[in-house]
Amino acid sequence: MLSAKSLFQEIIDDDESFRLFCSIAASGESQGGWENARIAALVPESERALAPRITRHGADEDKHGRIFNALMRRRGLEPVEVPPDTDYTMLLERDGIGLAHEKLKADQALTERDIIVYLSHSRVTEQRASEQMVLLRKHFADHPEIGKAVRMISDDEDNHLAYTHEELLRFAAAGHGRLIQRTLRECALAEIAVYRDVSLAVMAHMGRVLGWSKAKSAVLAAGIHAVYAYERAFGWRRMVTLEMPERRDALGGPATAAPEFA
Repeated sequence: MLSAKSLFQEIIDDDESFRLFCSIAASGESQGGWENARIAALVPESERALAPRITRHGADEDKHGRIFNALMRRRGLEPVEVPPDTDYTMLLERDGIGLAHEKLKADQALTERDIIVYLSHSRVTEQRASEQMVLLRKHFADHPEIGKAVRMISDDEDNHLAYTHEELLRFAAAGHGRLIQRTLRECALAEIAVYRDVSLAVMAHMGRVLGWSKAKSAVLAAGIHAVYAYERAFGWRRMVTLEMPERRDALGGPATAAPEFA
């Protein structure tokens, strides 16, 4: 019987599929680290107090990239090139979600609106990241090989999500509520489509590596399409709501180290 646990267990038990999974994850996390570092450097003067939190966010993402690379090294594996159709971060940018890399590569200060766009984009993508890590934590928190990594990354993603809620509520209280809601909705609807496409691509690549039958691949693809249909109709709304988190000032300190993965 197919389940999220059995599917992921199959992926981590095989060196080639595990290497592909970790390479995709490491690339996305490292890209997020770069983006946050650039945003922190370009924060407008009016929002300089936010810069340390954005820096912490980026440092966490960099740490996650290092963790995935370390998991590969422990098996004596080298990263593989990430297939373009599995590059979640780049596909989101292609669809105009978040801040364009051209803007981040320039030395011109961002605007307050840019920061709201960044936070809205993060609110949506961190929702996805947090949910994925909750699922992995449910099944693999005590796994001898990946358990520590899963627990650490899951806690960080929950902090990132809490931070975006708190900062967006601050901007909403300052009169930017309509812009935030409009941006969140645009981001959410785009993200669920990109997530569907990336999920289909990842499963196709994994299927070739693991030799899945056409029937198994078809069942998995049907499940991905079903999730998209639900999210397109109703599920996207969970990504646009804002509420004050229990974790206040979740990124208020320095990034936590991961010495066991060094």
